[in-house]
Amino acid sequence: MPIEFDNNLPIYLQIMTHLKRQIVTGLLQPGDKVPAVRELAAELTINPNTVQRALSELEREGTVESRRGLGRYVTSEEGKIMAIKKEMAGELLERFIGGMRELGFQGSDIAAIVADAVRTDARTETLTKGEAKA
Repeated sequence: MPIEFDNNLPIYLQIMTHLKRQIVTGLLQPGDKVPAVRELAAELTINPNTVQRALSELEREGTVESRRGLGRYVTSEEGKIMAIKKEMAGELLERFIGGMRELGFQGSDIAAIVADAVRTDARTETLTKGEAKA
């Protein structure tokens, strides 16, 4: 699980985001064991204290749960996972809308462009599914 670290953000926040992304995309399922601090630190070639901080923050947020003597596990609380997903979607939308506004688009223009892209994507998805069945 390589991470391309951004020098402008604290590493522990980037680890948190990476693990959250794995959770919301299903790579880490509810109830799955999260890699141990030392294992993750070695894999990412970073200080174990940094990984410990990220996992402690995730635990504080309720994203992971600590089980004494067994390690940390992804929360089984579906509502929490959905909240993380919505938060991440909101951040993506905020960056997208900000970029579109920088290009000079207004709200209604942005909405029309997004609606058109969604329709195009739906047609492509339908075609792809049709080809898979053939």
